[in-house]
Amino acid sequence: MNAEQDGGAPNRELYAVLQVSPESTTEEIRRAYRHWAQVYHPDKYQDVQMKETATENFQRICQAYEVLSDETKRQIYDIYGPEGLSAGLELATRTNKVEELKEELERLRQKKEEEKMAAQFIPSGIVVTSLSLPQVLDGDGIMSGMAMSSQVNTTLSKHTNLAMGGNLEVNNHGAGTAASTVLRHQLSSAQSIEFLAQVGLQSVIGVQTTRYVSSHSTATIGIRKSLQDGSINLSNTWTHQLSSTANGNIQFVLGDQSSVAVGWRKKDDKMSAGGELKVGTRYLGASAHYVHHFSSKSHARIAGKYNSTTLEVEVGGGRKISDLTTVRMMYVIGIQGISWRFETRRGSQKLVIPILLSTYFDPAFAIGAFVVPTSLYFLFEKFVAKPYLLWREKGKALENKQKTSAQVQEARISAEKSQQLLRIVANRKKTKQIEANGLLIDRAVYGSRKVLERQDGTIPNGSTTSEQAIDVTVPLNFLVNDSGQLKLHKGVKKSGIMGFCDPSPGEPKQLLVEYTYRGQKFKVIVDDYDELLIPQHAHLV
Repeated sequence: MNAEQDGGAPNRELYAVLQVSPESTTEEIRRAYRHWAQVYHPDKYQDVQMKETATENFQRICQAYEVLSDETKRQIYDIYGPEGLSAGLELATRTNKVEELKEELERLRQKKEEEKMAAQFIPSGIVVTSLSLPQVLDGDGIMSGMAMSSQVNTTLSKHTNLAMGGNLEVNNHGAGTAASTVLRHQLSSAQSIEFLAQVGLQSVIGVQTTRYVSSHSTATIGIRKSLQDGSINLSNTWTHQLSSTANGNIQFVLGDQSSVAVGWRKKDDKMSAGGELKVGTRYLGASAHYVHHFSSKSHARIAGKYNSTTLEVEVGGGRKISDLTTVRMMYVIGIQGISWRFETRRGSQKLVIPILLSTYFDPAFAIGAFVVPTSLYFLFEKFVAKPYLLWREKGKALENKQKTSAQVQEARISAEKSQQLLRIVANRKKTKQIEANGLLIDRAVYGSRKVLERQDGTIPNGSTTSEQAIDVTVPLNFLVNDSGQLKLHKGVKKSGIMGFCDPSPGEPKQLLVEYTYRGQKFKVIVDDYDELLIPQHAHLV
């Protein structure tokens, strides 16, 4: 089982396999390889099962030696771990300079990202289905209109994107369609240009360019021409980053739709808010919204809008019911009537269902239209949604636990097989240390810190019955050198040591060792990445 990156610690599993320090010399790595190869070489075993186990472990040793004995590969592994090796960086120009290695890996990463982007074909769309209860009461159909829009974004090259879209709108007054194409090209890291063409409801062509004028400000200049009446509109938009979470913008439009608009937006982990004021020859309006996030899954929203034909306020909230799906319900009241609006978003697709309840304002009806669905929502949330989500999360947790348990069990079996091959040599070393009154590992347990702290390591000697701990007495006796010392290197995760495994993935781990030296009893507990050097007088019981 691969070593995890607990707490952001660098990957050192290959060092653990050969049981060498990250500061080891090439000669020390070569000696360690020869030592382990003598133990695990398949030709040493006649039994079929033992030969298979030896072959598997011998391959791990050879892989570790192949990387750590090569200076370039070792540098890559030390900086980026297995990711750097799998990225193909070892095939690049061989160099000993760390900065050059970093630059080359970043180049390869970017190349892969570009290849991934080139293959992207991302669709997005929105469907609005408008319903009307007053129409039903008048004897007409419940549907008052429908609108659909769809857009597909694709990457043509490293610096060029193409977006193609279409709109369809149907209501009681007729139907209309539109199609648009936007080609965006990145001229440089600070400037881009867009070309727009649209036919249908409003046929226009246009071009605009955006440039970063400073690290916090951007400017956009554009021109559009209507193909219907030949009118031209010039626009100029300035955006400035007011803080790390807020920005403001101002837009000037000159033409038959001349206007000035000022806007502001702020967004952080807990809330998002924004507003806009627009004044023009044909338009006067303002809008504002505030969204508060109670958690990563639920939020509340309040918004208002005003212009020459609209005055409305909307209140509501939403919930994320899966990684891709969010639902929202809004209550809307204004001069055009009282309505509900249901929204559901899955990925880049969105469905909106506005339901017009009344075309006039009645206080009692307005209160009822707000209180009744709100009460139903909270009842649904408490007695249906939350129990369902809790049940589903428990199911996922159980599934992950079963999957992890299977992986851990497989790793444990592999570790125990590896220990079988170490046992003969370990017993021989143990006998030698007993005769010399030297270092004898009586018991060693590696596993979850919580298990070792709670049980104080009181797992029966030689037992592996704990789900989150494994007995590693045999491999530690094997690692005792001829001088009667044992050293596990700092910064190397212990689960990578031959005969070890990770019995509790994702949890902090410790190693408990009880040992005898010159007739005295010792005991020590160390964290996963800490150095262990025994014997030491400080460990005396």
